[in-house]
Amino acid sequence: MNTLNYKGYIGSIEISEEDNCLYGRVIDLPNDTAITYEGQTIAELKQDFMGAVDDYLEYCQANNIQPRKSYTGTLNVRISPETHSQIAFLASKAGISINAFIRQALDKEVANMQ
Repeated sequence: MNTLNYKGYIGSIEISEEDNCLYGRVIDLPNDTAITYEGQTIAELKQDFMGAVDDYLEYCQANNIQPRKSYTGTLNVRISPETHSQIAFLASKAGISINAFIRQALDKEVANMQ
């Protein structure tokens, strides 16, 4: 899927053959938050996307609301104590933190899927 990126927000790029236009929405926001945009060309779509994000951020600032983002980069994962212990051992053996160990494992897995 092609996406747009701006100020930490990730937006989809969709085609409406019926309306003969491009459109999209910022992905992975909570259900109560929607940021949408459209355009006739890629340039217009990008411009409307950036404007929609800027409008959202201005609205949040004016109303003292904490803006929501697409992905925060923080992921809480529940694992068994045994797995946690094994990961800690392997990370220590590799001379890296548990976070670095998990990050490397996930990066490797994602790369293998592509």
